[in-house]
Amino acid sequence: MKKNSAILGAAFLMATSAIGPGFLNNTSLFTQQLLSSFGFVILVSVLIDIFAQLNTWRIITAGELRASELANRFLPGSGYVLSILVVFGGLAFNVGNIAGCGMGLQVLTGMDARWGAGISALVALFIFWSKDAGKRIDGVVKILGLAMIGLSVYVMFVSHPPYLKALRNSFFPSSIDLKMIVALVGGTVGGYISFAGAHRLLDAGIKGTGSLKQVNKSAVSGILVTAIMRFVLFLCALGVVSNGGILGKSNPAASVFQLAAGEAGYKFFGLVLWAAAITSVIGASYTSVSFMRSFHRRLEEKEKWVISIFIVTCTIVFILLKQTPSSILVMAGLLNGFILPLGLAILLLAVNDRKLFPVYRHSLFLQVAGWIVVVLMTWMSIASL
Repeated sequence: MKKNSAILGAAFLMATSAIGPGFLNNTSLFTQQLLSSFGFVILVSVLIDIFAQLNTWRIITAGELRASELANRFLPGSGYVLSILVVFGGLAFNVGNIAGCGMGLQVLTGMDARWGAGISALVALFIFWSKDAGKRIDGVVKILGLAMIGLSVYVMFVSHPPYLKALRNSFFPSSIDLKMIVALVGGTVGGYISFAGAHRLLDAGIKGTGSLKQVNKSAVSGILVTAIMRFVLFLCALGVVSNGGILGKSNPAASVFQLAAGEAGYKFFGLVLWAAAITSVIGASYTSVSFMRSFHRRLEEKEKWVISIFIVTCTIVFILLKQTPSSILVMAGLLNGFILPLGLAILLLAVNDRKLFPVYRHSLFLQVAGWIVVVLMTWMSIASL
């Protein structure tokens, strides 16, 4: 029973990490730009996500070591490089989460997104230092999360998207944008997200070759949850845009719900977006800082203070960049898209080291698929620049 709970927990940890402000923003924004052809971008990104996750999760759990530890044992120093990149990517991702907090409060109150970000950072620090407050917030967010899914499905139906055209162009697109694929993959399994679920399984004791079926189930489940939500939101935005709706530049996802469900839908979306973003700020900060532990013992001893500094730094960066929250969220996905091929390449090389994996033999099919992902993501990331 505990193992089943951990498997589901790892899947939803990955899914909830992915379904955040960047997920909502980028899906809506890119749908307006590519229309029904964006379905193809989602389909390609889902295939890349699945093979990236299966390789990453299986190698980490079979090796029974965290990604940075495994990398260091295979190639001394590479784990530190990976940790630095993950922390840097986490910083970019968390700036996007802070931006999402600002966007949510902007929708709810009309205040400037930067003021909303500053207030949200203080709330995040309060939640982090107060365990009781964190439990209460978690309970509220679960309810709001379910309501968000329900509202999204409702908006999908009332917006009347061209279902057949969306289905056709998902396989035969009229246009393709590589930057969008990189941003989607980076926001779904890029940076710290690709390791979060696998590390959760290790902590739960699900490791070794005997647990690989459970690992497969958890990894694929997490991707499928995000894929379903992505397609639902895509159809919501497509229905609104196809019927003449114009999405706002600063907060395109909010516009989708406002145009389809009125002012009530708009305000409710703001509340859910803020709740999702504030929990993502805490989760991303904790996971990113966890990669710093190997650098020095003092960092682990002062973990709470390091995480607090991380949150404050992300907030200051967002305020000083003077970019719209929407553009910050797109950039965060792109930066994390660069980290994925490097991290995956190190793991694919390490899995063939018989000292590290004396018994486990990684699937040839997964290795080939993994290297294809590495090559594709490297090429698309460079091309997107």
